[in-house]
Amino acid sequence: MSPRRIAPLLLVMTLLAAGGALAQDKGSVNPKPLPPLANPNDPKIGARELFARKLLPSTGPAHVIGSYVKGCIGGAGQMPLNGDSWQVMRLSRNRNYGHPDMIALIKRLAAKAHKDAGWPGILVGDIGQPRGGPALSGHASHQIGLDADIWLTPMPDHRLSREEREEMSAVMMVREDRLDIDPKVFTPAHVLVLRDAAQEPAVQRIFVNPAIKKALCREAKGDRSWLSKIRPWWGHDYHFHIRMRCPAGAGECQSQPSQSEDEGCKPSDFAYWFSEGVLHPKPPPEPPKPKPPMTLAQMPAACKAVLRAGDAKP
Repeated sequence: MSPRRIAPLLLVMTLLAAGGALAQDKGSVNPKPLPPLANPNDPKIGARELFARKLLPSTGPAHVIGSYVKGCIGGAGQMPLNGDSWQVMRLSRNRNYGHPDMIALIKRLAAKAHKDAGWPGILVGDIGQPRGGPALSGHASHQIGLDADIWLTPMPDHRLSREEREEMSAVMMVREDRLDIDPKVFTPAHVLVLRDAAQEPAVQRIFVNPAIKKALCREAKGDRSWLSKIRPWWGHDYHFHIRMRCPAGAGECQSQPSQSEDEGCKPSDFAYWFSEGVLHPKPPPEPPKPKPPMTLAQMPAACKAVLRAGDAKP
């Protein structure tokens, strides 16, 4: 299916706004807890309200349920806030939870970014909420612990303060005209980090801004087979988005269909992304009406048990 069919103009504008803002939206050093829900059993209440109020994972082994955009995770692991070659950003979001395989992958990538690219390490953005599910703001995906955002800004060579983690901005990697990367900030080291991520066998897709995909096609040397996993998508000019396949034996996990193994570097592969309508979309004549939030009843039935389960030990 072509991007033109799956991305009507309103969706394009929404994703442009969200994808560029997520790495820039500042957090809070002293976040206020969400107030209790007056009637948490109301069937019309948005599932995002329920999942956002779960501050810890559920007990039990890791259990992925549903799809990247409609699902949850039981027994999620927590990404440690600091490591030798990583630091977690925007702690106030409480979105540094994911499947243990994803946590392990991020740690491996951090070490490779240090070894191969010479970065001090990586800055880790959103993974998912403690029990996954839809979030109050930002992503539509990141619901089953198999998505993770990694900043395209290398980790500084010092331990960031809480204030820096909440207020520091990621660096824009794309030129102002949106047609290519900014060579002052996007370096050969970025190519190595993205290659290392794509060469992980469990990674199915990596989303980047189309201009970044264009640069990778131009700069990649040697074995280029990993380029097939790099997918152009709206936004993603400050960070890249890793998506893993469903773990082996996860029968309730719904993976995406496999994509073509083609490099995706032909001029025809970029024609849509650099067309005038996509680069400079016109606003709709009338603001779109917001859709009602997804309810718990619209999610996989097993997610109700994940919400009701006891808290894992911090």
